[in-house]
Amino acid sequence: MTEAHLGPVAFASLGLHPKVMDGIRQAGFTQCTPIQAQTLPIALAGRDVAGQAQTGTGKTAAFLVALYQALLTRAPAASRSPTSIRALIVAPTRELAVQIHRDALTLGAHTGLKHTVVFGGIDYEKQRLELGQGCDVLIGTPGRLIDYFKQRVFDLRHAQVLVLDEADRMFDLGFIADIRYILRRLPHPERRQSMLFSATLSHRVLELAYEHLNNPELVRIEPDKMTVDEVRQLMYYPSMEEKVPLLIGLLHQSEAVRTLVFVNTK
Repeated sequence: MTEAHLGPVAFASLGLHPKVMDGIRQAGFTQCTPIQAQTLPIALAGRDVAGQAQTGTGKTAAFLVALYQALLTRAPAASRSPTSIRALIVAPTRELAVQIHRDALTLGAHTGLKHTVVFGGIDYEKQRLELGQGCDVLIGTPGRLIDYFKQRVFDLRHAQVLVLDEADRMFDLGFIADIRYILRRLPHPERRQSMLFSATLSHRVLELAYEHLNNPELVRIEPDKMTVDEVRQLMYYPSMEEKVPLLIGLLHQSEAVRTLVFVNTK
Protein backbone atom coordinates (compact mmCIF):
# COMPACT_ATOMS: atom_id res chain seq x y z
CA MET A 1 0.00 0.00 0.00
CA THR A 2 1.30 3.44 -0.98
CA GLU A 3 0.99 6.35 1.44
CA ALA A 4 4.32 8.13 1.02
CA HIS A 5 4.36 11.86 0.33
CA LEU A 6 6.35 12.53 -2.82
CA GLY A 7 8.00 15.70 -4.03
CA PRO A 8 6.71 17.53 -7.11
CA VAL A 9 6.30 15.25 -10.13
CA ALA A 10 6.06 16.77 -13.61
CA PHE A 11 3.81 15.12 -16.19
CA ALA A 12 6.65 15.52 -18.69
CA SER A 13 8.76 13.13 -16.60
CA LEU A 14 6.30 10.23 -16.85
CA GLY A 15 7.10 9.13 -20.40
CA LEU A 16 3.58 9.74 -21.66
CA HIS A 17 2.46 9.37 -25.27
CA PRO A 18 2.86 12.68 -27.17
CA LYS A 19 -0.89 12.86 -27.84
CA VAL A 20 -1.60 12.47 -24.13
CA MET A 21 0.91 15.21 -23.34
CA ASP A 22 -0.82 17.47 -25.86
CA GLY A 23 -4.06 17.09 -23.91
CA ILE A 24 -2.33 17.71 -20.60
CA ARG A 25 -0.83 20.92 -21.95
CA GLN A 26 -4.21 21.98 -23.34
CA ALA A 27 -5.70 21.48 -19.88
CA GLY A 28 -2.96 23.68 -18.43
CA PHE A 29 -1.40 20.98 -16.25
CA THR A 30 2.33 20.75 -15.56
CA GLN A 31 2.77 19.19 -12.09
CA CYS A 32 0.97 16.16 -10.69
CA THR A 33 -1.24 16.39 -7.64
CA PRO A 34 -0.49 13.85 -4.87
CA ILE A 35 -3.06 11.33 -6.11
CA GLN A 36 -1.71 11.65 -9.65
CA ALA A 37 1.92 11.36 -8.55
CA GLN A 38 1.20 8.16 -6.63
CA THR A 39 -1.29 6.38 -8.89
CA LEU A 40 0.09 7.19 -12.35
CA PRO A 41 3.38 5.26 -12.02
CA ILE A 42 1.36 2.21 -11.00
CA ALA A 43 -1.28 2.56 -13.70
CA LEU A 44 1.19 3.49 -16.44
CA ALA A 45 3.01 0.23 -15.70
CA GLY A 46 -0.23 -1.58 -16.54
CA ARG A 47 -1.13 -2.56 -12.98
CA ASP A 48 -4.50 -2.17 -11.29
CA VAL A 49 -4.93 0.49 -8.65
CA ALA A 50 -7.46 1.36 -5.94
CA GLY A 51 -7.06 4.95 -4.84
CA GLN A 52 -8.49 6.84 -1.90
CA ALA A 53 -8.95 10.51 -2.75
CA GLN A 54 -11.62 13.10 -2.27
CA THR A 55 -13.28 15.16 -4.98
CA GLY A 56 -11.08 18.01 -6.15
CA THR A 57 -7.77 16.18 -5.73
CA GLY A 58 -7.21 15.53 -9.44
CA LYS A 59 -8.31 11.89 -9.49
CA THR A 60 -10.28 12.35 -12.73
CA ALA A 61 -7.18 13.48 -14.60
CA ALA A 62 -5.25 10.62 -12.98
CA PHE A 63 -7.43 7.88 -14.41
CA LEU A 64 -8.01 9.65 -17.74
CA VAL A 65 -4.27 10.05 -18.37
CA ALA A 66 -3.67 6.38 -17.52
CA LEU A 67 -6.62 5.31 -19.66
CA TYR A 68 -5.44 7.24 -22.73
CA GLN A 69 -1.89 5.98 -22.32
CA ALA A 70 -3.20 2.41 -22.27
CA LEU A 71 -5.43 2.80 -25.32
CA LEU A 72 -2.76 4.57 -27.38
CA THR A 73 -0.03 2.05 -26.60
CA ARG A 74 -2.08 -1.16 -26.86
CA ALA A 75 -3.75 -2.34 -30.03
CA PRO A 76 -7.51 -2.94 -29.94
CA ALA A 77 -8.75 -6.50 -30.35
CA ALA A 78 -8.61 -7.64 -33.97
CA SER A 79 -12.18 -8.96 -33.76
CA ARG A 80 -13.54 -5.75 -32.23
CA SER A 81 -16.80 -4.55 -33.79
CA PRO A 82 -17.88 -0.88 -34.06
CA THR A 83 -20.11 -1.28 -30.99
CA SER A 84 -17.37 -2.89 -28.87
CA ILE A 85 -16.05 -0.25 -26.50
CA ARG A 86 -12.38 -0.12 -25.47
CA ALA A 87 -12.79 1.63 -22.11
CA LEU A 88 -15.63 1.96 -19.61
CA ILE A 89 -15.90 4.63 -16.92
CA VAL A 90 -18.73 4.15 -14.42
CA ALA A 91 -19.89 7.05 -12.24
CA PRO A 92 -22.67 7.03 -9.62
CA THR A 93 -24.42 10.24 -10.71
CA ARG A 94 -25.36 12.10 -13.87
CA GLU A 95 -23.49 15.19 -12.70
CA LEU A 96 -20.25 13.28 -12.20
CA ALA A 97 -20.59 11.46 -15.52
CA VAL A 98 -21.07 14.77 -17.34
CA GLN A 99 -18.07 16.30 -15.56
CA ILE A 100 -15.85 13.33 -16.44
CA HIS A 101 -16.97 13.59 -20.06
CA ARG A 102 -16.16 17.29 -20.11
CA ASP A 103 -12.67 16.65 -18.73
CA ALA A 104 -12.19 13.76 -21.16
CA LEU A 105 -12.93 15.96 -24.15
CA THR A 106 -10.10 18.25 -23.07
CA LEU A 107 -7.50 15.70 -21.99
CA GLY A 108 -8.34 13.37 -24.86
CA ALA A 109 -8.72 16.04 -27.52
CA HIS A 110 -5.64 14.89 -29.45
CA THR A 111 -6.01 11.13 -29.04
CA GLY A 112 -8.41 10.52 -31.92
CA LEU A 113 -10.60 8.48 -29.56
CA LYS A 114 -14.38 8.85 -29.62
CA HIS A 115 -16.17 9.53 -26.31
CA THR A 116 -19.81 8.96 -25.43
CA VAL A 117 -21.62 9.71 -22.17
CA VAL A 118 -24.94 8.14 -21.13
CA PHE A 119 -27.06 8.80 -18.05
CA GLY A 120 -30.65 8.58 -16.90
CA GLY A 121 -33.37 11.18 -16.85
CA ILE A 122 -33.13 12.76 -20.30
CA ASP A 123 -32.25 12.20 -23.97
CA TYR A 124 -32.92 8.45 -23.99
CA GLU A 125 -33.21 8.00 -27.76
CA LYS A 126 -30.53 10.59 -28.54
CA GLN A 127 -28.01 8.84 -26.29
CA ARG A 128 -29.02 5.44 -27.64
CA LEU A 129 -28.49 6.57 -31.23
CA GLU A 130 -25.11 8.12 -30.47
CA LEU A 131 -23.91 5.05 -28.58
CA GLY A 132 -25.13 2.77 -31.36
CA GLN A 133 -22.79 4.52 -33.77
CA GLY A 134 -19.85 3.22 -31.74
CA CYS A 135 -17.28 4.76 -29.43
CA ASP A 136 -13.94 4.02 -27.84
CA VAL A 137 -14.51 5.45 -24.36
CA LEU A 138 -17.94 5.05 -22.76
CA ILE A 139 -18.81 7.05 -19.64
CA GLY A 140 -22.08 6.41 -17.85
CA THR A 141 -24.24 5.76 -14.83
CA PRO A 142 -25.06 2.15 -13.89
CA GLY A 143 -28.77 2.05 -14.73
CA ARG A 144 -28.51 3.59 -18.18
CA LEU A 145 -25.45 1.48 -19.03
CA ILE A 146 -27.27 -1.73 -18.16
CA ASP A 147 -30.37 -0.63 -20.08
CA TYR A 148 -28.42 -0.11 -23.30
CA PHE A 149 -26.27 -3.19 -22.71
CA LYS A 150 -29.33 -5.43 -22.44
CA GLN A 151 -30.55 -3.97 -25.74
CA ARG A 152 -27.15 -4.82 -27.26
CA VAL A 153 -26.50 -1.20 -28.17
CA PHE A 154 -22.88 -1.83 -27.13
CA ASP A 155 -20.84 -4.74 -25.87
CA LEU A 156 -18.07 -5.22 -23.33
CA ARG A 157 -16.24 -8.23 -24.74
CA HIS A 158 -13.17 -6.30 -25.84
CA ALA A 159 -12.98 -3.65 -23.11
CA GLN A 160 -9.35 -3.01 -22.20
CA VAL A 161 -9.75 -0.48 -19.38
CA LEU A 162 -12.29 -0.13 -16.56
CA VAL A 163 -12.66 2.82 -14.19
CA LEU A 164 -14.99 2.88 -11.18
CA ASP A 165 -15.20 6.42 -9.82
CA GLU A 166 -16.57 7.27 -6.36
CA ALA A 167 -17.06 3.59 -5.57
CA ASP A 168 -18.22 4.36 -2.03
CA ARG A 169 -21.17 6.32 -3.41
CA MET A 170 -22.14 3.32 -5.54
CA PHE A 171 -22.88 1.56 -2.27
CA ASP A 172 -24.54 4.58 -0.67
CA LEU A 173 -26.90 5.04 -3.63
CA GLY A 174 -27.77 1.35 -3.85
CA PHE A 175 -26.03 0.66 -7.18
CA ILE A 176 -23.80 -2.18 -6.05
CA ALA A 177 -25.96 -4.91 -7.65
CA ASP A 178 -25.84 -3.00 -10.95
CA ILE A 179 -22.07 -2.59 -10.64
CA ARG A 180 -21.57 -6.31 -10.09
CA TYR A 181 -23.80 -7.03 -13.10
CA ILE A 182 -21.57 -4.85 -15.29
CA LEU A 183 -18.30 -6.18 -13.86
CA ARG A 184 -19.28 -9.79 -14.48
CA ARG A 185 -19.79 -9.06 -18.18
CA LEU A 186 -16.37 -7.51 -18.71
CA PRO A 187 -13.31 -9.52 -19.71
CA HIS A 188 -11.59 -11.30 -16.82
CA PRO A 189 -9.61 -8.92 -14.55
CA GLU A 190 -6.33 -10.35 -15.87
CA ARG A 191 -7.33 -9.39 -19.42
CA ARG A 192 -8.11 -5.74 -18.67
CA GLN A 193 -6.68 -2.90 -16.61
CA SER A 194 -8.87 -1.58 -13.82
CA MET A 195 -8.80 1.52 -11.66
CA LEU A 196 -11.06 2.23 -8.70
CA PHE A 197 -11.32 5.53 -6.86
CA SER A 198 -13.21 6.26 -3.67
CA ALA A 199 -13.34 8.89 -0.94
CA THR A 200 -12.77 6.04 1.51
CA LEU A 201 -11.33 2.56 1.05
CA SER A 202 -13.80 0.96 3.42
CA HIS A 203 -14.12 -2.78 3.94
CA ARG A 204 -16.94 -3.08 1.40
CA VAL A 205 -15.06 -1.02 -1.21
CA LEU A 206 -11.91 -3.11 -0.74
CA GLU A 207 -13.96 -6.30 -0.97
CA LEU A 208 -15.27 -5.11 -4.33
CA ALA A 209 -11.76 -4.17 -5.47
CA TYR A 210 -10.20 -7.49 -4.54
CA GLU A 211 -13.08 -9.41 -6.13
CA HIS A 212 -13.11 -7.64 -9.50
CA LEU A 213 -9.63 -6.10 -9.91
CA ASN A 214 -6.36 -7.90 -10.55
CA ASN A 215 -4.33 -7.67 -7.33
CA PRO A 216 -4.79 -3.88 -7.09
CA GLU A 217 -2.20 -1.70 -5.39
CA LEU A 218 -3.76 0.55 -2.77
CA VAL A 219 -3.00 4.27 -2.66
CA ARG A 220 -4.30 6.44 0.15
CA ILE A 221 -4.20 10.23 0.00
CA GLU A 222 -5.13 11.59 3.40
CA PRO A 223 -6.49 15.15 3.18
CA ASP A 224 -4.96 17.82 5.40
CA LYS A 225 -8.45 18.49 6.70
CA MET A 226 -11.46 16.31 6.08
CA THR A 227 -14.35 17.98 4.24
CA VAL A 228 -16.76 17.17 7.06
CA ASP A 229 -14.64 19.23 9.47
CA GLU A 230 -15.17 22.26 7.25
CA VAL A 231 -18.97 21.99 7.38
CA ARG A 232 -21.13 23.29 10.23
CA GLN A 233 -24.16 21.05 10.67
CA LEU A 234 -27.33 21.71 12.66
CA MET A 235 -30.50 19.65 13.05
CA TYR A 236 -33.95 20.85 14.07
CA TYR A 237 -36.99 18.76 15.05
CA PRO A 238 -40.00 20.99 14.26
CA SER A 239 -43.61 19.86 14.31
CA MET A 240 -45.47 19.81 11.01
CA GLU A 241 -47.01 23.26 11.51
CA GLU A 242 -43.65 24.74 12.54
CA LYS A 243 -41.70 23.64 9.46
CA VAL A 244 -42.55 26.49 7.09
CA PRO A 245 -42.18 29.29 9.68
CA LEU A 246 -38.86 27.78 10.79
CA LEU A 247 -37.62 27.60 7.20
CA ILE A 248 -38.58 31.21 6.51
CA GLY A 249 -36.92 32.33 9.73
CA LEU A 250 -33.70 30.46 8.94
CA LEU A 251 -33.57 31.94 5.45
CA HIS A 252 -33.93 35.46 6.82
CA GLN A 253 -31.41 34.80 9.57
CA SER A 254 -28.68 33.19 7.45
CA GLU A 255 -28.64 35.73 4.61
CA ALA A 256 -27.04 32.98 2.53
CA VAL A 257 -25.99 33.68 -1.04
CA ARG A 258 -27.16 30.22 -2.13
CA THR A 259 -29.57 27.84 -0.44
CA LEU A 260 -30.79 24.33 -1.27
CA VAL A 261 -34.22 23.25 -0.02
CA PHE A 262 -35.29 19.63 -0.52
CA VAL A 263 -39.01 18.77 -0.59
CA ASN A 264 -41.13 15.66 -1.12
CA THR A 265 -43.11 17.11 -4.02
CA LYS A 266 -42.65 20.00 -6.42
